[in-house]
Amino acid sequence: MLKELLEPFRHTPPQLDLQGADAAAGRKPKAKAKDWSGTLGRIWMYLARRKAKLALVLLMVVLSSALSLLGPYLVGRAIDDYLQGPGGMPWAWFLGGLAAVYILYSLTSWLQNIWMIGIAQETVYRMRRDLFTHLHRLPIPFFGRRQQGEIMSRLTNDIENVSSTLNSSAIQIFSSVLTLVGTFGVMLWLSPLLTLLTFIVVPLMALGMRWITRRTGPLYKQRQRNLGDLNGYIEETLSGQRVIKAFSQEERVIRGFGERNDRIRESGFWASTISGFIPKLMNGLNNLSFAIIAGVGGILAIRGSITVGTIIVFVEYARQFTRPLNDLANQWNTLLSAIAGAERVFEVLDEEVETHDEKDAVAVKNIEGAVAFQNVSFAYDADAGNTLEGISFAAQPGEMIALVGPTGAGKTTLIQLLSRFYDAAGGRVTVDGRDITGISRESLRSHMSFVLQDSFLFEGTIRDNIRYGRLDATDEEVEAAAKLANAHSFIMRMNDGYDKRLQNGGSGISQGQKQLLAIARAILANPAILVLDEATSSIDTVTELKIQEGLQRLMQGRTSFVIAHRLNTIRQADKILVLKDGRLLEQGSHEELLSRNGFYSELYHSQLKRAVI
Repeated sequence: MLKELLEPFRHTPPQLDLQGADAAAGRKPKAKAKDWSGTLGRIWMYLARRKAKLALVLLMVVLSSALSLLGPYLVGRAIDDYLQGPGGMPWAWFLGGLAAVYILYSLTSWLQNIWMIGIAQETVYRMRRDLFTHLHRLPIPFFGRRQQGEIMSRLTNDIENVSSTLNSSAIQIFSSVLTLVGTFGVMLWLSPLLTLLTFIVVPLMALGMRWITRRTGPLYKQRQRNLGDLNGYIEETLSGQRVIKAFSQEERVIRGFGERNDRIRESGFWASTISGFIPKLMNGLNNLSFAIIAGVGGILAIRGSITVGTIIVFVEYARQFTRPLNDLANQWNTLLSAIAGAERVFEVLDEEVETHDEKDAVAVKNIEGAVAFQNVSFAYDADAGNTLEGISFAAQPGEMIALVGPTGAGKTTLIQLLSRFYDAAGGRVTVDGRDITGISRESLRSHMSFVLQDSFLFEGTIRDNIRYGRLDATDEEVEAAAKLANAHSFIMRMNDGYDKRLQNGGSGISQGQKQLLAIARAILANPAILVLDEATSSIDTVTELKIQEGLQRLMQGRTSFVIAHRLNTIRQADKILVLKDGRLLEQGSHEELLSRNGFYSELYHSQLKRAVI
């Protein structure tokens, strides 16, 4: 029965298909952390930064292990002296020495724990910092392939597993290994025969441990993956509560949660159940070992081959020998969980960062805003064909360029290439006549601002959200930008005004007010190139007029790229680019394109017809 239940977990569960995702993105996959030795080696690289403190911890471990061996030896000597009659060790000396041994043992144990906790916390601090820093160096496609909650799980749950193990298990593992070695040496010195009898059960322990760990290791890895999947699902459903309730999908979402929760319960149940065999196995074999030692030791004592005190000491040492094995077995669950969590952390750290700037890339202080695409092609997936094909146009400084076309025509992709979130597969993109690959990404993006359809606001004050456009801006400059964006009046009507704190991405204010704050942020940034992605599509007419007025002020003197679906909003554009299926069909002013009676004319008149209806 047990064999049938364990059959699904007999082999290592399939790994996350990270390499497949990398291949889909056109990148060569990197080797991931998969083996225990490699993962433990990388953890050691973090620990090794505090070698001096680690050396002190190890010294305390050695001392505490030695003191733990000395205590039982003193007890055995005292028993033999007592049985031999007067003339032995004075009891005052014995009690004082025994008290000193156990006081020093407690002190060294306390010191090693305190110091190791400090090392562990600093280690996970560095791991968490490195992971968070690395996430901000990864390209945009990485985040498109993964749920936010799954990424968050690696930053929180997985690193916390490593922290728990370093705090509670690392010292115990070191101490157990040293105690095993020391106890074995003393036992061998006291009685080679009893030592041999004690080791009869060790092969049985090893075989039992091997059978159990081969099954629990994959289960702990699977549990961590299931936990990451559940966190991603929770984050997604919490973010989409409005949509879930609007379509009455609460029951379906609850069922989805239940399925993921069941998977965690199942993998966690079998991992804990199977690993729970370890202490039971150890206790049974320990009792067998004690019985053998007591029986054989008693026979040897009767024959005069060994003293009673030696037998008592030996039994205690046998217990001390098997206790570290028990400790190691009990800590095995935590260790497996920590290794699984560390592997997931290192998987992300092994992800390739955003392509480094070219060697000749420079930072530019000023940009006029002349933009040109020269026969540019690009594909997200080489097997699916090009998303953009042969795109060529030029924008002069200060011009307003509108991008129109059906969904999936390539409008957003074109902007992604301009901002170098992706790099063109063919052709050139230039700014002020310089190929953008010769401009550092940070410098290029510092001269660009984005006002998107769904503006994102951070938790914090309104003032801080506007200042995000330029962190060194004064309060006066922040308020001036808000006035130009037509946001000052509604801000002043709020309690606390500019110091009002926004929560959860700007909840508590309307979508139009969010857009006005985003415009103020862009005005404060004072970019040379501005991108507007349907910034007024979901706004009421009165608010739209305010936003349009703010946008007109924002676009003055700047090269602007406007992605629009409502064509009546871009009639004043200097140039309209008409995209379809990744190709540039037409370009020109509104009047020029209407006079050609082409695809743009069809789009425009069909929108007029729908508006009249």
